[in-house]
Amino acid sequence: MAKQYHIRCEEGDVAPYVLMPGDPGRADYISSLFDERSLVARNREFTTYTGKYRGEAISVTSTGIGCPSAAIALEELARCGAKTFIRVGTCGTFQDLPTGDLAIASGAFRNDGTAEGYVSLRYPAVPEMTVTLALIESAHRAGISHHVGIFLSEDAFYGPDFTDDPRSSVPTSDAKMAGILAADMESSAIFVLSNLHGLRSGTVALIVNRIGSKMRPEEFRVVEREIEGLCRTACESVKILAGWDRDAVKKGVGYWCPGISYD
Repeated sequence: MAKQYHIRCEEGDVAPYVLMPGDPGRADYISSLFDERSLVARNREFTTYTGKYRGEAISVTSTGIGCPSAAIALEELARCGAKTFIRVGTCGTFQDLPTGDLAIASGAFRNDGTAEGYVSLRYPAVPEMTVTLALIESAHRAGISHHVGIFLSEDAFYGPDFTDDPRSSVPTSDAKMAGILAADMESSAIFVLSNLHGLRSGTVALIVNRIGSKMRPEEFRVVEREIEGLCRTACESVKILAGWDRDAVKKGVGYWCPGISYD
């Protein structure tokens, strides 16, 4: 198989489990947490490393900003053999939550345009439940404060959405009242495409601001300190998932739910 056009990877270059930060610099950082790593490719916004984390094969590929480039990365990584995708990013929260906490997506409000090019807006954007459970388990084991809920994925970072501007399709007040946890720019497309292709995905993100308010300098310093916790939570979730996947194969079950006896 020839190298994929955008990510410049080919079959065998990536592991079944791929972490997907937006920032190429964060891909560099995440890979530094691996036990071993090899730079596979750098092209445009896409930087890919493959290696081992606590004995498990793992890759990381940066996706750039937004659903269009995240969708390209997922499509091409899947053609190279990747099966499980975990977005590792940042988000704003609509709720009264501390910056520096983690947000784990249980679903996503589809306010992007990319996934609509694949399937009707009536199709839900939901992560795979085992991936989500592994992210929760990883954060819990590390003692990191985390929250689980619905994300809203948006294309226009500087548009009127996330405000109470009359032009906003999702005013901040409505999102807060509806219990939407956080906003990012990638999760909805990742969830929709992975489900359409029979793949698995999930999202963990660091809360960097409260939507509707400016980020204060002290909040920025908190966020910088918490990046390692975000990235290690994602890496540890792969270790957890790989173990659960092996257990599922041994027991001959399609899904592995921790705490259930399969004997």
